[in-house]
Amino acid sequence: MATIFRLPDIGEGLTEAEIVLWHAEVGDEVVADRPLVTVETDKTQADLPAPVTGTLLHRGAPDGATLEVGAVLAVIGAPGEVWREHDRDEDWGLVAAPEPEVEQAPHATSGGAPLALPLVRRLAKELGIDLTTLEGSGPEGRITRDDVQRAAETPPERPPLVGTLDEVAEDLSAPAAGPGRAPAAVAPPADVSSSGDDRRVPLSATRRAIANHMQRSWSEIPHVTTFAEFDATRLLDVRKALSVRHGVPIPLDALIAKAVIPALRAHPECNATLDGDDLLLHGSVELGVAMDSDDGLLVAVVRDAASRSLLELAAEIVGLAERAKQRALGRQEMTGATFTVSNIGAVGGGHGTPIVPHGTTAILSVGRAVARPVVANGELSVGTVAPLSLSYDHRVIDGAKGRRFLGLVVENLEEPALFLA
Repeated sequence: MATIFRLPDIGEGLTEAEIVLWHAEVGDEVVADRPLVTVETDKTQADLPAPVTGTLLHRGAPDGATLEVGAVLAVIGAPGEVWREHDRDEDWGLVAAPEPEVEQAPHATSGGAPLALPLVRRLAKELGIDLTTLEGSGPEGRITRDDVQRAAETPPERPPLVGTLDEVAEDLSAPAAGPGRAPAAVAPPADVSSSGDDRRVPLSATRRAIANHMQRSWSEIPHVTTFAEFDATRLLDVRKALSVRHGVPIPLDALIAKAVIPALRAHPECNATLDGDDLLLHGSVELGVAMDSDDGLLVAVVRDAASRSLLELAAEIVGLAERAKQRALGRQEMTGATFTVSNIGAVGGGHGTPIVPHGTTAILSVGRAVARPVVANGELSVGTVAPLSLSYDHRVIDGAKGRRFLGLVVENLEEPALFLA
């Protein structure tokens, strides 16, 4: 009897996932616990292993398609069997069938389509690149972003100009079809308006998840944002000295985390979850660290951040950032944050109004440090000043408490000895 493998819920609130890449064709032997299919879910990609060893009889959807949680993802059985999908009034069953013949495609393909992640396919669509004309340089012949960008940057080629002067002039006036581009005679894509200015680009599974979370947070949480600035001179000097002493990079996020943890202990309402008529004050700090990616903002979670040393925090944040770039963060690394830090200064940001993640009560953003006039001990000098923005749930935290929390964070950031001791 065949085993039906349904799309599991591998993320909090997950309702669907996009098929990124099948690792086996129908008729191929698959091995239990080896990767069967890569899916794009809520803010990450995940390899789903085969549940049993056998022959892949059925794939529930092709690359690029979206499946709902609980839908049939794959059917694995014995060689020589095929799976017949059941109708509404008919039970499904297994029937004998000859061994399927598999043709070798000229380029790396999966189900007849070039192997490429959704982000790469969208980039190719935006640049007008035909993926079937490209040779992939990635694993298993997968087409990468670099492959697409190189094709887009290659100068257009034209055939030799022969014929009368009028014919040559007409040929020169026509748009050329460069490598990977459709010829001029091909009609424009359906998602491009007749004016040529508008494009309709489907949201990825990651971007849809981000949009849904942001909408829920904004509609359910009454936001208040308070602002401050701090002199970052000492903090940046300490960061440089620690990096030199230990020979490892110290992300600014690690120092910010160390400065925030004492403030969270002093004001536990900022490290909490509003649950109905109760406020759950968390005993540990599960610190969310916002990270920029090609497909949107990802929040990776440093577990039990308060128990970690500065060097442990630094190593963990560096590792999470690398996995975020590779879209390799696991579910446990992206869920359960109790407070979030967003270093928007890393992308040139200043003051902002960050949105409180659902299930938490506050979020802190740190902007870019710039040279500014400062007054210290009655004397004017040039300092390095950075902006802070604290957004919080006004049902739980009032203005006075928000200011006290932010004030303590400022004190710690301006004198790192207060939190490094």
